Amino acid sequence: LEILAFPCNQFLRQEPGTSVEAQEFASVEAFMDAPKLKGAPCTGVYELLDTEIRCNGPDTAPVYKFLKASKCGFLGSRIKWNFTKFLVDKEGKVIARYGTATAPFSIEGDIKKALGEV
Repeated sequence: LEILAFPCNQFLRQEPGTSVEAQEFASVEAFMDAPKLKGAPCTGVYELLDTEIRCNGPDTAPVYKFLKASKCGFLGSRIKWNFTKFLVDKEGKVIARYGTATAPFSIEGDIKKALGEV
């Protein structure tokens, strides 16, 4: 299991800080740190990107074009707010998309099923 987190400042400019600050925020606010996820490795793209990623609009990053084309949300493909989540299997198929209000721990059953643990 790997968790990829992409910093984006498109939503009321809530993530204008450094990549380190963004990772700290995600660890506290979105429960993205490895200990809270029972030791699952957390691969933060914060460490790989020097600039923010765009998830909507003409400069949408290729990863978001792929994710959004694979699974639309309730009101279409556009990412509506921070912490939209996608579950992708080991072959790269997008299994599910979860909205901002979906807590990471609430999709544990879906993750276990995708990993073949159920």
